[in-house]
Amino acid sequence: MNQRRILLAASVALALPLMSGCATKIKASTAHNPPPAEAFSHYGRITLNSVRFAPGYQGNQAALGKIYDNLEKNLSEQVRAWNRGPANGRTLTIEPVVEEMSFKSSTKRVFLGPLAGSSGVRMRVTFRDQAGEVVASPEFFQRAGAMSGGFTLGVQDNLMLTRVSKLASDYIVANYKQPVGGPTGADDAAIAAH
Repeated sequence: MNQRRILLAASVALALPLMSGCATKIKASTAHNPPPAEAFSHYGRITLNSVRFAPGYQGNQAALGKIYDNLEKNLSEQVRAWNRGPANGRTLTIEPVVEEMSFKSSTKRVFLGPLAGSSGVRMRVTFRDQAGEVVASPEFFQRAGAMSGGFTLGVQDNLMLTRVSKLASDYIVANYKQPVGGPTGADDAAIAAH
């Protein structure tokens, strides 16, 4: 009985340093995005660009594709409806850029479980007018914990991509009629210290 307790205590002691290194280092800069310079309804045409990584950043292309698929699914019908209105010579281009991402695939989760670490994503969506001027540049953040990602065999990692797309989509819809801003998706623990 004592040997079992000693073995269990030793296992926990060895596992704790591994688990403490599992938290994502990706952080958001704030919990709330400011409103855009003007409501998006002031633009006669709105276009959504493909999601891309920030220049020089390498990441999981499949995860990037899932973010775009979710954005398009959330917004395509809405953007088509908005674009049926009269053209006024003003165009708003939506440019989603993933600045940082740590995504643990289902394969990695099956073999390593929680030891694969946490997943995290920070995406900046820049809104530019027809002259290239920035109207808004909100950021969106989500993460999937090592334990939840491990025990769900990657389901939580994939849901992280769905959630970050939903936050960005909600911001676009919420700021269409009037500029109100919106959440980044980060809690206090996920905000970088300045």
